[in-house]
Amino acid sequence: MSSAVRVRVPATSANLGPAFDCAGLALTLHDVVEFAVTDGGLTVEVSGVGAGELPTDERHLVVRAFRAACEELGWTPAGLAVRAENAIPQGRGMGSSAAAVVAGVVGAWALCPHVEAVDTGAVLRLVDRIEGHPDNVAACLLGGATLSWSTDDGAQAEQLPVSDEVLPVVLVPEGTLSTHLARTLLPASVPHDDAAFNAARAALLVHALTSEPGLLLEATGDRLHQRQRAAAMPDTLALVDRLRAAGHAAVVSGAGPSVLVLTRRHPDDALGDPASARRVREVSSLTPDGWRAYPLQVDHGGARVSRVTPGVSLA
Repeated sequence: MSSAVRVRVPATSANLGPAFDCAGLALTLHDVVEFAVTDGGLTVEVSGVGAGELPTDERHLVVRAFRAACEELGWTPAGLAVRAENAIPQGRGMGSSAAAVVAGVVGAWALCPHVEAVDTGAVLRLVDRIEGHPDNVAACLLGGATLSWSTDDGAQAEQLPVSDEVLPVVLVPEGTLSTHLARTLLPASVPHDDAAFNAARAALLVHALTSEPGLLLEATGDRLHQRQRAAAMPDTLALVDRLRAAGHAAVVSGAGPSVLVLTRRHPDDALGDPASARRVREVSSLTPDGWRAYPLQVDHGGARVSRVTPGVSLA
């Protein structure tokens, strides 16, 4: 093995209530993928989430994204070894596919001998084409909260400075939900009043995330996509309703079925405390059995690349 890189990519939650397909939030739960150029062939090892279930050949999404980036760069490595240690739940609305795509593209960019550095703009445009929408991939790539949009030249994104008071908790059920299935339930058109409602809340969301977290409950209201998909995840919408009635800024995480709760730091919480017992306890008391609570923080770094010695532990 002549060279290797390690790419750490965060989980993400998209939409954040009203900002459908354009807002994302990176979270402190990560997949770590190592790429090594070899003399020939392909090997794929998966540990953690998805081990024994995900393909270990060219069908693996990380490999497919890596190959797409190589084609974009005009480079073909003689051989490739991939080792993935996954922590992001799959099929739960936490951006597992976005993380795989970003890891593959960034890994190829970092290893390609023809380029000096990862071109973030070019990577974003490519991962958007692969994933189909930029909300999760932008947050995964850049970190923090992101706003993304599409232009004739491809996807664009900007990172927002999230207030230190914002502390996300993700509630994950046992079941999964296909993003494709969830999208088929969306109506082709929406009432003008509902569009105006969401436009106002999406604008307010930026202010709430960056400057005034006390407005998060009001800023995360939605009329465009969550209720419309209730038939596919009734327990999720029931939990969102229960949490919001209790004053918590709860939304469907991405396409679901997980729930993202944007809690706030309590005055007696230490800065940087990864798991305030009080906020988790408040949210968990309203959560039914069978759901797992992930008390997290905002990941401000996004995709991270480091040079490594091939074969060394990913820990």
